Amino acid sequence: MEPGHAWHDMGGEAAGAVDLSTHDYALWEKRVDALMVLLSGKGHFTVDGLRRAIEDLGPEAFETMTYYERWIASVSRNMVEAGAWSTAELAAKMEEVARRGGTYGGANRV
Repeated sequence: MEPGHAWHDMGGEAAGAVDLSTHDYALWEKRVDALMVLLSGKGHFTVDGLRRAIEDLGPEAFETMTYYERWIASVSRNMVEAGAWSTAELAAKMEEVARRGGTYGGANRV
C-alpha cells in the first residue's frame, strides 16, 4: 500500500476480472437495499456515512463479508449512531428474528 492510501483504496491495483453479468438478488439483499434507501431518505444517515461505516469495518470485512452484509452492518452502525435504536435493542430484535427459523426470509417472497 502506498503512503497516503487506506487499505480499501485499491488505487488501480489489479483486482481480477469484474463479473458484469447480472444475477437475481436474494430477498434479504433486496430488503437491505430497501432499508438503506428508506432510512437514508428519512435523513438518518448519508451515503458518506454509509461508506465511512463500511470502511471502518476494516480489511477483514472485505475478505469475509458479502457486499450486502457490509451494507447492513453499516446501516446498523449508522442507526445506532443516530440514536434510532441501541445495540441492545438491535441484538434483541436479531434474536427474535433468529427464533423464527432459517426459512423465515423465504416465506414471504414478493
